[in-house]
Amino acid sequence: MSTNKSPLRIERFQTLEFKPRFEYGEMAEVAEICGSKDGTELGTGFVRLTNAKIPWSIDYDEVLTVIEGVLYLHANGETHELNRLDSIWLPAGTKLIYESESVLISYAVHPMEW
Repeated sequence: MSTNKSPLRIERFQTLEFKPRFEYGEMAEVAEICGSKDGTELGTGFVRLTNAKIPWSIDYDEVLTVIEGVLYLHANGETHELNRLDSIWLPAGTKLIYESESVLISYAVHPMEW
């Protein structure tokens, strides 16, 4: 990790490029705002899930906030319904399933090691 941090910059949502993430193709698309390329262990950005049911294991601390749509997050034997502007804290080691027909999520992870 670089010890020099990138300078302040503004990212306009309208100009972000969403890219398919991992093996889930267009089911999970990510637009990163900051991460290791910026010399920081903090990772932030947006995720768009479409017709998604994705098993996952969190290897970092994470906070998710739903911007639009509904996210069903299955973890610890429970289903958590997150609606617009709801947030959830996910400690490292959480095993879960993300499920949504259509949702836009803001994420913050630490440390950014995915």
